[in-house]
Amino acid sequence: MAEFSIHKTHLPFQHWLSGLLLTASIGAAAAWLAQQPWLSGLGLGALTLAIMLGIVVGNSVYSPLASRCDAGVVLAKQKLLRLGIILFGFRITLQQIMDIGVSGIVIDTLTLSSTFLMTCLIGRRLLKLDRETVWLIGAGCSICGAAAVLATEPVVKAAPSKVAVAVATVVLFGTLAIFVYPLLWPLVQSLYPALSLTQFGIFTGSTVHEVAQVVAAGHAMGADAENSAVITKMLRVMMLAPFLLCLGGVLRRHQRGTQSRGPVTFPWFALLFVLAAMFNSLHILPVSAVAMLNQLANLLLAMAMAALGLTTRFSALRDAGIKPLLLGAIIFVWLIVGGGSINLLVQHFMG
Repeated sequence: MAEFSIHKTHLPFQHWLSGLLLTASIGAAAAWLAQQPWLSGLGLGALTLAIMLGIVVGNSVYSPLASRCDAGVVLAKQKLLRLGIILFGFRITLQQIMDIGVSGIVIDTLTLSSTFLMTCLIGRRLLKLDRETVWLIGAGCSICGAAAVLATEPVVKAAPSKVAVAVATVVLFGTLAIFVYPLLWPLVQSLYPALSLTQFGIFTGSTVHEVAQVVAAGHAMGADAENSAVITKMLRVMMLAPFLLCLGGVLRRHQRGTQSRGPVTFPWFALLFVLAAMFNSLHILPVSAVAMLNQLANLLLAMAMAALGLTTRFSALRDAGIKPLLLGAIIFVWLIVGGGSINLLVQHFMG
């Protein structure tokens, strides 16, 4: 997947306008399609359709538009996604966060640590991949997708090609999760009738790669799943900073005397999401204002989904070879089976 970056912060708004209009158009088309009876019956929500349309456009007609649209597309994928998640907090109350509680934190911690260790074991011992690629894929699968890969890069000092491979791998399987998890819900419900949609949302938030993908998968299953999935995912995202600190400590022990590997950044948008939910719990804003914020969040998230699809490149996966994809596939299965087992055990003993 090709990753783009904006090196100038003083660029005029017109520089971003084309990309923002493109992502907004794709998001609007997805919202219209989601309301059509012949598609709504398939359980494909607007966010899922937005990323699907983005992938189709990104791998077909987008190349001639890239030079004019890249800046706005990246802005939508990064900044607007975070703003949309913050505004999503106005759908959540403090009581819902407390309902996830300690058990959600335990599930996230166990899933994160076991997934990263499993990735390292399989990637290094079985597939003989290099350490940097394995660590980047492990961070992306266990925490928050491409954002975790990019945050881990300055700690492990990986080459840009390895970063691109890791990002492409986690985006591919995270995108696959958007379609797989809503299909899993009826099967899981038949096997475990006592399992609620809220609990399945916790499973979704603790195992799906990207924040955006968690929102899309949860949205396809219903409000209860979406809310609990996003809350659980935000708790998981906030574990990125301590994870990077621990990883940096391991590297320093193995490479004593090396220079500092750069500061560890904290995902502030996750904290702002919680603060928005706490403010919403006070019921200060009128219902009409909250409804407007929810509509704005829907628009921003749809634009972010479209942008994520536009920057997903099948060519990057083809060039990387089979081993990173095989590792991503194995960990994808582990997140469903192993992560599901962790969820069932923790919810059984702490629920």
